[in-house]
Amino acid sequence: MTQDQDTASPVTLNALTTDPSTSNTQGVAPAFEPDSKLVAQAKDPSDQLQTYALGIEFNGSNYRGWQRQQEVLCVQQVLEETLSKIANEPIEVVAAGRTDAGVHGGNMLAHFKTSANRGVYNWLRGANSLLPDDIAIRWIQPMPDDFHARFGAIARRYRYITLNQPQRPAVLNHLVTHIHEPLDLAKMQQAAAHIVGQHDFSSFRAAACQSNQPVRNIHHAKLFQHGQFIVFDIQADGFLHHMVRNLMGTLFAIGKGELQPMDYLRILEAKDRTIAPPTASADGLYFINAYYPQPYQDLLPNLPLAPQWLNLAD
Repeated sequence: MTQDQDTASPVTLNALTTDPSTSNTQGVAPAFEPDSKLVAQAKDPSDQLQTYALGIEFNGSNYRGWQRQQEVLCVQQVLEETLSKIANEPIEVVAAGRTDAGVHGGNMLAHFKTSANRGVYNWLRGANSLLPDDIAIRWIQPMPDDFHARFGAIARRYRYITLNQPQRPAVLNHLVTHIHEPLDLAKMQQAAAHIVGQHDFSSFRAAACQSNQPVRNIHHAKLFQHGQFIVFDIQADGFLHHMVRNLMGTLFAIGKGELQPMDYLRILEAKDRTIAPPTASADGLYFINAYYPQPYQDLLPNLPLAPQWLNLAD
């Protein structure tokens, strides 16, 4: 079963000493030079298995989500099969989040462990030469043994991109969600402000959600216009299955005048999925980053966030 569902980290937000949502994305990505002591710690030769973190970019249109499943093609399966060929041993890749069918990844954080002795350059070039055109590894970085991409993450971040114009797109087909009627951005922004903070998101979780509890802490929920695009940028400690798409579906209803901004709060407090509008399309949703406490965050490269063709500042 594929999910947009992430597991909230047991690490508290106090562990984050700086705000990870503010970084430079102007022009070309800055050179990445991690602290030499941390690199030495990550490359301890006495360890039999080496842990690597990696950032993965993928167009999710042809996949049934991130998580490996039987009889359908998923991103995790393709990546594991590719890395296993390079390592000449089975490789398991663990990601920070689990995207649903059709959802894209701009910088999906993941890790794997291996006994294969390969240089970072060989991992990166070898994998990208074997991967299909719609999956690419942006970077690979040796990490300390206790780094865990999923359980160590203290925040995840998504962007939902809507093209709000009368004509449907061709080049951006399946890369954005197209809404042809004008949307009232001011009312949508007023509604989005209600979800910041810690709430029970039962009204915005899928019926198939496997999370043990529905409470999530939203760090920010920014909604803004960028040319003909409307961007919903949301960061939290974790997300429920279909949560971002369900939130966006209700924002669309508000933008079209079918609901009022205060209805967002009413639906949230009701804790009842049946009273909320339909789930928004997967096309416009991107997993753009995950964040970790120190010293792990300093080891990870700081690259422009997806989708890069929008040229957005962080």
